[in-house]
Amino acid sequence: MLAPTTAPDSPRLHSTTHPSETGATRVAGPAGPTLVPLRGGLWRVTRSDGEVLGYVERFQDPQGERYRAKRVSSSLRRFISLGEFWRMDDALACFGAA
Repeated sequence: MLAPTTAPDSPRLHSTTHPSETGATRVAGPAGPTLVPLRGGLWRVTRSDGEVLGYVERFQDPQGERYRAKRVSSSLRRFISLGEFWRMDDALACFGAA
């Protein structure tokens, strides 16, 4: 099941710049999570203290590029799908202010 998407003119919750190709981390927003690039199209989402919240994966859809957000559940020992989105900002918003 696909999560609802927002209109392109909706307010942005986080920065849209992607992690650098050098492998450096970046903060997604002033109070947001940090992205750590792992490989082409996959980022680890962490809190400022280093705790892993989940992952964002870029993939190709017949209609264009999409982003899939997955939260790590340590109690269930698996990933929980948070949805698929047209913008990285929307996928990151699932993790809230870390």
